[in-house]
Amino acid sequence: MNSLPLILVVDDTPANLEVVVEALSDAGFEVAIATDGERAIRQATLSQPDLILLDVMMPILDGFETCRRLKASSVTSDIPVIFMTALSDTTDKVRGFTLGAVDYVTKPFQEAELIVRVTTQLKLRQLNQTLEEQVEQRTDELQKALQQLQQSQVQLVQSEKMAMLGQLVAGVAHEINNPVNFIHGNLVHVQEYVEDLLTFAEVYQQCSAEAPAALQSAADDLDLAFVQDDLPKTLASMKIGTQRICEIVRSLRNFSRLDESECKAVNVHEGIDSTLLILQHRLKGTSNHPEIQVIRDYAAVPPVECYASSLNQVFMNILANAIDALEEQMTQRTYPENQQRPSQIAIRTSVLENQWIKIAIADNGPGISPQIQRRIFDPFFTTKPLGKGTGMGLSISYQIIADKHQGKLECISTPGERSEFIIQIPIRQPALATAGGRSESSNS
Repeated sequence: MNSLPLILVVDDTPANLEVVVEALSDAGFEVAIATDGERAIRQATLSQPDLILLDVMMPILDGFETCRRLKASSVTSDIPVIFMTALSDTTDKVRGFTLGAVDYVTKPFQEAELIVRVTTQLKLRQLNQTLEEQVEQRTDELQKALQQLQQSQVQLVQSEKMAMLGQLVAGVAHEINNPVNFIHGNLVHVQEYVEDLLTFAEVYQQCSAEAPAALQSAADDLDLAFVQDDLPKTLASMKIGTQRICEIVRSLRNFSRLDESECKAVNVHEGIDSTLLILQHRLKGTSNHPEIQVIRDYAAVPPVECYASSLNQVFMNILANAIDALEEQMTQRTYPENQQRPSQIAIRTSVLENQWIKIAIADNGPGISPQIQRRIFDPFFTTKPLGKGTGMGLSISYQIIADKHQGKLECISTPGERSEFIIQIPIRQPALATAGGRSESSNS
């Protein structure tokens, strides 16, 4: 139920107050009164009337000064003021409007005119308030729409970057894979040929006493004994090197996963390791600081239904942020201090209630303050210098985990000690589980 409009009437003459109050009450308004300017200001501040009828000619504090003080206060500045006065001079009226009054009622006034002027100003105030609310609401909607548009644009750019990175990685892996496989495969034959040649060399050494002098001299210059000892070692190291390149290529292809845009069961450990491989150059030690240690504590987890490429993007964002934090911390310490307290990233996986997989990525960096933790997943929020980050990495990661995988992503940090990001996603995605159930039902 709406309350009646409250009108504050201010006049130092009791007879005038009685007439005005009676007229307003008969018209259905609630009325409050004040007999001087000071009381009017206190009353308006406390009761917040919808409109003030203010006499101009009052002792001590006249209507003009009372109006000026009302309009100077943020609490009462929006309350419309109608002057009641016997003054008819245009200068006085202009002064009143300049101070913020919305209308004048000239004494002696007509009751009907008074009610019409009061009603008109109340309607105007209501319309103005409604318009302000609509403008505020529309402005808020536009701001949200703009933020969503900006967020979508950044997400699109980030997605395009990841897609381009995936294509680049897959292309490089493919180009490297063919010649490396060729070398790696032929090393087996080379090793066999070398073994035959070394066997021949041993036979030659047994018969070296009967060899011509020129052949004996060539053998001495060749240092055949050293070659016989070192050549198998050289081939073995070459084989290890090509095996390592093959492993790198396999990891690169696993990270890109261009053929896995759909949700399917994958080994999340492979995704983590592939991401670490991409970031390996940032983990290595330099002349300024030792390497960043990576501690893997992988549990026996089943294949997880997920969007592998998107999940790898989450790993990339979290691990890259951890490296950023550790690098910043190491620049503020000496090399011996960094050796004494080495920078570490610990990655732990586990299974929760046979339904969820938990991936915890922690670092012993400077930590995150509670104020920043509260906003860390907000779009465009970043603590990095201009040009160093968009503030979208963790926001996108949160959406990938929460919206795309129906999971959870949270940050736990102790300032000055550590930060930990915990990812939890279902081992089986509900949509696929439902589809699988329908398929089984239809086949039964």
